[in-house]
Amino acid sequence: MEDLKKKNVTMEGGDKDIIFSKAIKAGKRIYYLDVKKSRNDEMYLAITESKKVYAGIGENAQANFEKHKIFLYREDFEKFVNGLNEAVQYIVDAQGPCVPRTVYRDAADTTREVDEAPTEEPIKIDIDF
Repeated sequence: MEDLKKKNVTMEGGDKDIIFSKAIKAGKRIYYLDVKKSRNDEMYLAITESKKVYAGIGENAQANFEKHKIFLYREDFEKFVNGLNEAVQYIVDAQGPCVPRTVYRDAADTTREVDEAPTEEPIKIDIDF
């Protein structure tokens, strides 16, 4: 995971400022958590999933990034976090604890993921807004 980054960047159109940003690298995906400010100075959370996809075959393949965004407003934080915790707990109860992934480079200099042995500690999510 990357360290926390603070940005003071004015987006195109000048209506949204990124106040705080956190990037979470997770395998082939990167999740961005951006705190932005609207025109009326209200802060909200923009969650972006970015995934590298390839179009074409062989030498003609082109890499593009597929992005999906969710905008989460302050009045919905508590409901969202409660729902997220409930959904994650349902999965843990049904399938057991998650096996963390480790990313490494092999001799051919390609990035691959491998599963590690499960740890004894349960997964806990505690998000404060």
